[in-house]
Amino acid sequence: MIDLNEKDYVVVVQCHIVKERCSGYYCEKAFHERTGGFADYPKDRPYRTLYLTCGGCCGRAVQRKLINLKNQIHKREGVGRDRIVVQLSSCITKDNYHGPPCPHLDYLRTLIARIGIDVREDTSVSELAEKRRRDGVYRGREAECLNDGPAA
Repeated sequence: MIDLNEKDYVVVVQCHIVKERCSGYYCEKAFHERTGGFADYPKDRPYRTLYLTCGGCCGRAVQRKLINLKNQIHKREGVGRDRIVVQLSSCITKDNYHGPPCPHLDYLRTLIARIGIDVREDTSVSELAEKRRRDGVYRGREAECLNDGPAA
């Protein structure tokens, strides 16, 4: 179990392809309101945040980006990797209107684990998307980007 009171820095990693059309509004809103994947974060604790993309398929760039962050923040501010948590966005972790979960999800988890940074999953979790998952609407659908709809 990750103790979120021991973290200072939250890095939200979003799908590079989805980010080409998504502003990240729902992820930021969920963090601000501490809902969805952020519900366990203490509401009264201030966190610094950084929003990155995975860099595109296969996601290997996330490792380079996180190593750069880890090195720079330690060098300039003395913040260790134990104070950082990565939050994989719902567009990566869940079947949703953007498409199915990332086919490289396990690989992303492995890359982040090798750096020694804690990782959590999900950001914005919409009631409509949850209902569609339960109803099997997304099951078997091809990965496609739609032009409108709620967040993951």
